[in-house]
Amino acid sequence: MARARLLLVEDDAALAELLVWHFKREEFEIDHTPDGEEALLLAAECPPDLVLLDWMIEGLSGIEVCRRLRRMPDTANVPIIMLTARHEEEDRVRGLETGADDYVTKPFSPRELVARVGAVLRRVRPALAGERLSYSDIEMDVSTHRVRRDGSAVPLGPTEFRLLKHFLEHPGRVFSRERLLDSVWGRDAEIEPRTVDVHIRRLRKAINLDGRPDIIRTVRSAGYALDAEGVA
Repeated sequence: MARARLLLVEDDAALAELLVWHFKREEFEIDHTPDGEEALLLAAECPPDLVLLDWMIEGLSGIEVCRRLRRMPDTANVPIIMLTARHEEEDRVRGLETGADDYVTKPFSPRELVARVGAVLRRVRPALAGERLSYSDIEMDVSTHRVRRDGSAVPLGPTEFRLLKHFLEHPGRVFSRERLLDSVWGRDAEIEPRTVDVHIRRLRKAINLDGRPDIIRTVRSAGYALDAEGVA
């Protein structure tokens, strides 16, 4: 399974510690905060692949966090699973109507929650299921590490493969150098942002072979995007 980034918003310290342990054991990347306002800042800084959101957090409520995440362009389509001790159907409906994708009632099994998160992510990110990714005339087989463009094989180095995979998972979205460093190289990597430019050039050279249109769009002062619509 490809590594997915989760944002856990939970103010029960013991439960949060338990969930972080379980998800890290399954090789998820997970950020945790007990605070709704900080959750919004973290999500804006680096959009997660999925949000685990406690309904009853202090300060800004889970429902309000959910509502605001749905209004933010970068998190509008990120899956949100609500965690709550509320059992009433009316509460469940309210959470779903606010924008939550699923609803887990406490107490719950951490292993079951991990399995449910995995199922949701496989639906929204095909790479997590070892399937093929495609956009325009580019196809990637994640499990065999093979890439083709318009039917022709495209040889890529490991970093260029990860970079293209990230773009294929988020077509059309613009990523800054810093976000690409976080997502492709990892937060702990001591690499200069300009290194991203070098690998973007290598990726372009590989996939634009034989005069094919440049499908990677450079956005001035913002970053890069995989964008066929911007190709003349």
